[in-house]
Amino acid sequence: MIQIKADTATREQYVTNIVKVWKAATAEQVTEGRLWYVTAHNLADMMTEGDVRKGAGVLAALSPQTSWPLNVELAKNACETGEPSGHLGDALAKAAKILAGADPVEVLPMDRKTGHFYRCILDPQDADAVCIDRHAHDIAVGEEYGAKDRGLGAKGRYALIAHCYREAAQRLGELPSVVQAVTWVVWREGLVGTSTRGTEFAKSV
Repeated sequence: MIQIKADTATREQYVTNIVKVWKAATAEQVTEGRLWYVTAHNLADMMTEGDVRKGAGVLAALSPQTSWPLNVELAKNACETGEPSGHLGDALAKAAKILAGADPVEVLPMDRKTGHFYRCILDPQDADAVCIDRHAHDIAVGEEYGAKDRGLGAKGRYALIAHCYREAAQRLGELPSVVQAVTWVVWREGLVGTSTRGTEFAKSV
């Protein structure tokens, strides 16, 4: 795991890595990334017949350790039936509370991935929120970690990577969530078929 208290040079390297992946994006990847949270927002609205806050909360609660397609399937089923299923107990409990009317801000860990994911879906124009998942971490660090523990459950480590995305976004004149989404698309597509070998970016940074 990376050090939480990174020095200035290390932070700068993380920002440089993020910007490098951004600049490698094709026009199609940029478009996909820019629309990512807008599409998720619309999905949250549709699933709950206009209660975007609830839809975004359920999507976020059921997001840990799931692919996006599975995340969507579980959230749709939960909203349709009123009974979350198909995930671990903690995630199901959070989703159930949100479906019952609890404010997602009171249920989700707002200083970590699921909380920021919720904020990005709720408001794609949020100028501060940035979802740091395993791919976002690996992009910043410049290494594909595979199954290794990234330690993103630690508040300080999450905040460090999030700060680097905000800095990269400021330099690029973009929202942090857009930078995260576009680079996520690039990185994920670079991993297709590579197993744990990593991406060309990871090998060259």
